[in-house]
Amino acid sequence: MYKPNNNRARGQFNRGNRGRPIKKLDERLFIRRASGKVEAIEPVSTLKFDDYNIASILKQNIADHGYTSPTAIQDKSIPHILAGRDLIGIANTGTGKTAAFLITLINKALHDRTQKVLIVVPTRELAIQIADEFRLFGKGTNLEAVSTVGGINIKLQTKVLRRHPNFVIGTPGRLKDLIERRELNLAYFNNVVLDEVDRMVDIGFIQDIKYLVSLLPKARQSLFFSATVDNRTEEILKNFVSDPVTVSVKQQETAENIDQDIVRVEGRRVKIDVLHDLLIKPEFEKVLIFGRTKWGMEKLARELKLRGFKAAAIHGNKSQSQRQRALNDFKSDALQILIATDVASRGLDIEDVTHVINYDPPQTYDDYVHRIGRTGRAGKTGVALTFVE
Repeated sequence: MYKPNNNRARGQFNRGNRGRPIKKLDERLFIRRASGKVEAIEPVSTLKFDDYNIASILKQNIADHGYTSPTAIQDKSIPHILAGRDLIGIANTGTGKTAAFLITLINKALHDRTQKVLIVVPTRELAIQIADEFRLFGKGTNLEAVSTVGGINIKLQTKVLRRHPNFVIGTPGRLKDLIERRELNLAYFNNVVLDEVDRMVDIGFIQDIKYLVSLLPKARQSLFFSATVDNRTEEILKNFVSDPVTVSVKQQETAENIDQDIVRVEGRRVKIDVLHDLLIKPEFEKVLIFGRTKWGMEKLARELKLRGFKAAAIHGNKSQSQRQRALNDFKSDALQILIATDVASRGLDIEDVTHVINYDPPQTYDDYVHRIGRTGRAGKTGVALTFVE
């Protein structure tokens, strides 16, 4: 459908958001045919959730959520977490790791109400998503969770914290703020989860994470989840886990069921018109568009709305309530198109995204992998298109 160009890209440079030279990625990286073999992430054993030694109310909530068999990361990690072991989980986003740590730690708190769990994540959206999943799995347990993120009135969060909830889910900046205000004392948290650690390191949270870990009690259960473990994430691991079990279900960099191609914009054709012609095709049912700048994506959203598309943008200049409203509308299919900067490229579990479009090419291949990972989830096919000028 889209004619790829396999010529070698010249070693051109663009300027990044902060004026640094960013090497233009070889456009061949964005071209890869789907294999046609579509497989969901299957369990690696015949176990069902009913087979785990967890509370009956939790089993019922899991069943109500539509889960019967564990995914690979759940199958490999749940027994170790239930046994109280520290764990390093190497897994891509969309593999089910959130349920792996929530199910096991909710079970732990059900058996011992003094258990307190801290979950640290890179983005506001991921924190809110985990809190939403907690409400599903924790229904009827009388356990409480609070998401502590920027962009939301801190007084509302401190009000919940003063009720001493069992689960606190937050981003590093807001967690530090609450600690400095003496509204949060990490000395009482005997369970901690660091999720999407590589992303937190990428966006400059490594010192904040080290600070948070330094305030935790030595006697604790520590769970570490990351798609990759490099030298910088190793720095965190040194003082985080104790005698850990390492489980890995990391797949290849891009899923086999994502059809990847480029869309060349050249000659007199205006970029927005090329995008328009794609979006009116019937197969573009639920589209996530990524771009480089907040201003550019806001302008694109306004232009698409003027052209009659149901679209909204999320980026750092939006309030948290605006961002969450747009996400909810996209998830519920009230919007056809969600336009985002890379704030939305990690950790978000949005069902049935048919297409990811890189309106601006990503600055790194890692950014590309995580952008296009929003489609082709749970074994479904997806399409990723990258505009090349």
